Amino acid sequence: MIDIKFLRENPEVVKQNIKNKFQDDKLPLVDEVIELDQKSREAKGKADALRAERNKISKQIGALMAQGKKEEAEETKKLVTAKSEELAALEEQEKEYAEKVNKIMMVIPNIIDPSVPIGKDDSENVEIEKFGEPVVPDFEIPYHTEIMEKFNGIDLDAAGKVAGNGFYYLMGDIARLHSAIISYARDFMIDRGFTYCVPPFMIRSNVVTGVMSFAEMDAMMYKIEGEDLYLIGTSEHSMIGKFIDTIIKEDQLPKTLTSYSPCFRKEKGAHGIEERGVYRIHQFEKQEMIVVCKPEESPMWFEKLWQNTVDLFRSLDIPVRTLECCSGDLADLKVKSIDVEAWSPRQKKYFEVGSCSNLGDAQARRLKIRVDGEDGKYFAHTLNNTVVAPPRMLIAFLENNLNEDGTVNIPKVLQPYMGGKERIE
Repeated sequence: MIDIKFLRENPEVVKQNIKNKFQDDKLPLVDEVIELDQKSREAKGKADALRAERNKISKQIGALMAQGKKEEAEETKKLVTAKSEELAALEEQEKEYAEKVNKIMMVIPNIIDPSVPIGKDDSENVEIEKFGEPVVPDFEIPYHTEIMEKFNGIDLDAAGKVAGNGFYYLMGDIARLHSAIISYARDFMIDRGFTYCVPPFMIRSNVVTGVMSFAEMDAMMYKIEGEDLYLIGTSEHSMIGKFIDTIIKEDQLPKTLTSYSPCFRKEKGAHGIEERGVYRIHQFEKQEMIVVCKPEESPMWFEKLWQNTVDLFRSLDIPVRTLECCSGDLADLKVKSIDVEAWSPRQKKYFEVGSCSNLGDAQARRLKIRVDGEDGKYFAHTLNNTVVAPPRMLIAFLENNLNEDGTVNIPKVLQPYMGGKERIE
């Protein structure tokens, strides 16, 4: 959510930003919110003036009573009552306008960084850099579920009976590999100075609307029936929510946290063959990283965060590339975003395994995460990035470490988490 003062003073900038995100249907909202904001401020001005007048008149009542002017005092009381009723109506009007303004402001997209390429959707994202040499072996690589089945490592049929499509049982060495990757990612981020955290896996609606747009919320979140609770789609939601309505001393920044959690997502719509198996699912586990920092430091942290993911994947012998997300592919709260994609030797192309985002002060403004600095209080900047999400990452791992004889190599850094095994057979 952008600053209403910024919108008030720069309506054309906000409109151009909406056009850059190809959301022209939202253009009328800018003028609408300016009009409502003006009415809200006018109502507030009238209410403040009336409040001062009422208080001034109220003080006269005691003096009149002391002078024995009881009738005049009673008339003054009636006048105060009338002023109070008028004030109550104005306060209600002011509240109504303010609520309408806030509702619209929650829909207007955040101002994107000038460096973001302009494009309609993810097909226009821009490749930035490749890390590692993508290799296509001279033997056929099976679909990832076929690789897992050869190790008796997955049971989709039983999961379908128990929970339906989009769920899975991982078994044996494949399940162990899944847990090993999570543990390795946890220690990898701790070694980089991040504080490990296991957050709540459910959050209240005010946190949900604080960390994401209404469109994302509808597409992703599972609601707990009869309660003001949602299952998290990523631990970033509850991790940023940890700082709701807080004032952080400037010298305590940055806050750098890495968190483990299960994640739950609706994943609406039909998906192609490459997105079946454990690629696009309703439940998975993930290691995440978040940063709460000073505004001037968020570009630097953005670069550090995506680099962490690249380094982790390269340590597991998986080639990756980074893609700059174009304007039309950015969620409404994001200022800038880079996707990390892993190489798939089977598909002979890269696919997304993580996303790094700078949200500026959008989440902090919604959640009231403020910083107490030398020159006063201001809103913090928040960033997040996927360290690793094993179900999808397992696809890249198995394909890139598969041998012609069907065994899977275990990179040295992961061997301690796999009981010293050098390969899965």
